[in-house]
Amino acid sequence: MDSALSSPPDDDPDNASGDDSRHDPCGRAAGTTTAVADDRDGHEKDATPPPNEMYLSPDTPQTLVKLLVAGPFGVGKTTFIRSLSETEPLHTEEIMTSGSAAVDDLSGAREKSTTTVAIDFGRLTLPGDLVLYMFGTPGQRRFRPLWQDIARGALGALVLADTRRLSDSFEVMDMIEEAGLRYAVAVNNFPDSPAHHPSKLRDHLDLLPDTPLVLCDARDRDQAADALIALVGHVLALTPQESA
Repeated sequence: MDSALSSPPDDDPDNASGDDSRHDPCGRAAGTTTAVADDRDGHEKDATPPPNEMYLSPDTPQTLVKLLVAGPFGVGKTTFIRSLSETEPLHTEEIMTSGSAAVDDLSGAREKSTTTVAIDFGRLTLPGDLVLYMFGTPGQRRFRPLWQDIARGALGALVLADTRRLSDSFEVMDMIEEAGLRYAVAVNNFPDSPAHHPSKLRDHLDLLPDTPLVLCDARDRDQAADALIALVGHVLALTPQESA
């Protein structure tokens, strides 16, 4: 897998230059990202980005981690990133047109009027100078080549799922497994989502015993953070630290 932990001295990976591709937030080499919030994927509530309290410091080594926020169409990926990002999130939402009616299933997301056509991006700094770069990926099958490019260099993925249509998550999980990425699953709670015990959800999703599964509301910053921390803990526990 083309990913690794890195501790570049650069002041800001978004403005990095030169040939050190580890600073590239678009994932052309190893590393990851932190992001926080943006999107109306399934949720209409806008979250105001919190004030940025922790930016990259030139005096402190930073560990940069690129993570994917993945999931089927309309599951809440943009909302999740908007809720968490300490910077103004980048998003590429476009108005849905009648031309997509034949290919985009709006079951469970009838009020959805926009969709991500490229990426969502946000950044989140955790205690210990761990900087997460979050890349939200489109959920539709036709964007699979783009998904594969975005996934390059990622350390892991958080798969958002919706209990109203759990089977829609299988294709995304298959792509993540084919890419060799470790992942966690966050079941996003919608107002009309049927509630199920986590053990039943694990069985239905056929998760390995060590794959984290959490329940969350993508609009809630604390719950979204808990889901992301579960993923980070999972991938870092299985990733050897770089030797000095």
